[in-house]
Amino acid sequence: MELSPEMRCWLAETASSFHGARRRRFIAGTVQALGLSQRQAALDLGWARDTVRKGRHELHSGITCLDNFSARGRKPIEVHLPSLRADICDLVQDHLQADPTFQTTRLYCRVSAAEVRQQLIDRKGYPRGQVPSVQTITTKLNDLGFRLRPVTKSKPQKS
Repeated sequence: MELSPEMRCWLAETASSFHGARRRRFIAGTVQALGLSQRQAALDLGWARDTVRKGRHELHSGITCLDNFSARGRKPIEVHLPSLRADICDLVQDHLQADPTFQTTRLYCRVSAAEVRQQLIDRKGYPRGQVPSVQTITTKLNDLGFRLRPVTKSKPQKS
């Protein structure tokens, strides 16, 4: 079956308005109704053959496949370096200071993230290419509850 350019445009826009299983169900229903193959759908409508195949499988079996979006993306640094958090805590323990006003329970770190990175290389033996960036170490220090800003000295109250 030959599709007009308007029909192709309409089908592509409609499919892009759906997400996940609804999109696959629409694609599979369209391919089945028009009598297209996976290859024809890919060439004529720009749909991925794997998506068409998965949608047709879901349509015939009645089982909706789950999308594993949580497995996508970059893994946290702790996956590659499991002992990193403990090593950072160990290095920073000597440089912690409480809030000078004693109004909060925050801990201020008197060492910079760049210095922590250098100590990971020097004292803990991490290879230079394997140590995370300064920005990553800053993020991990913030996650651990350490604030990386200079501690202001408490001013004596005037009498």
